Amino acid sequence: MRELGVDVPKYSVVIPVLDEESSLRELHKQLCEVMRGRFEPVEFVFVDDHSSDSSPEILAELADEDRRVVPLRLKRKYGQTVALAAGFDHASGAIIISMDGDLQHDPADIPAMIEALEATDSDIVSGWRQKRVDNFFFRRIPSRVANWLMAKLSGVPIHDFGTTFKVYRRETIKDVRLYGELHRFIPALASLNGAKVIEVPIRNVPRPQGKSHYGISRTSRVFFDLITIRFLLRYMVRPLHFFGPAGMLSFLAGGSVLGFLFVDKVFRGTEIFVQHGPLLILGMLMSLFGLQFLAMGLMGELMMRNYFEAHQKPVYRLERIVNSARLTDARR
Repeated sequence: MRELGVDVPKYSVVIPVLDEESSLRELHKQLCEVMRGRFEPVEFVFVDDHSSDSSPEILAELADEDRRVVPLRLKRKYGQTVALAAGFDHASGAIIISMDGDLQHDPADIPAMIEALEATDSDIVSGWRQKRVDNFFFRRIPSRVANWLMAKLSGVPIHDFGTTFKVYRRETIKDVRLYGELHRFIPALASLNGAKVIEVPIRNVPRPQGKSHYGISRTSRVFFDLITIRFLLRYMVRPLHFFGPAGMLSFLAGGSVLGFLFVDKVFRGTEIFVQHGPLLILGMLMSLFGLQFLAMGLMGELMMRNYFEAHQKPVYRLERIVNSARLTDARR
């Protein structure tokens, strides 16, 4: 609970931290300068992903010096996505800003991002590193390919999914559950509920240490999460539409093979097991796989129905309610 007399913040800055002892004080200083005055009351939620350096001690000192600093420490290293999720869960502001703790994101870009959010009917403002300072062959080219693929598969036309630097309305980010490496897909996950996303160009500052603690080694996990996102966006409330066509095709193909063998046996007296043994096994397997896919789709339909009914959740989100007497923004 917050102390009596302490204003509930309007803005929350969420920062995942992993071994950032050399940048924390400078980052806090820059944030204080940027947020002073116009963007107050504010809180700074630092989420320590179980750092092994002196980051926890520095955050404790910052909290003693500035009561707006809220340090959280995870019990083990969970990764950037979980660190962000913990920060979002503990953020109190109506507008939540997320950024890295290594000074690669310039706090001076925050005002333009907040202004873009408040001036438009958008729910998320995503930073766009138009001019990247990373290695061209090992970072920029793979990033462009990955971002293009993410945009096509997710249906969210933004240029930079990889950056953590984003601004959210509270009700938008609180409705998104994060796991795996899904933090880079927050705009896509939020779009499930009709969230509107815009981009604002941001500066891409070289890291002081020149090395990311959350590196390119996560590529394979990101690829699998991309498949998950594609499935969630297209088939979350209708899984039978995903499993059904493949199951029906496999079942019909297997049935056709078995039908052919049945006719060949009845009318020509062919020894099926002798002459068509492998074909018989193929027909049986295809029929079995088809039934399994159809069963998986039906089970998915039942699970989704039970989920929405048990939680009494509608399958839609209202933007506003309009009648002759009033106009109500459904986000309030």
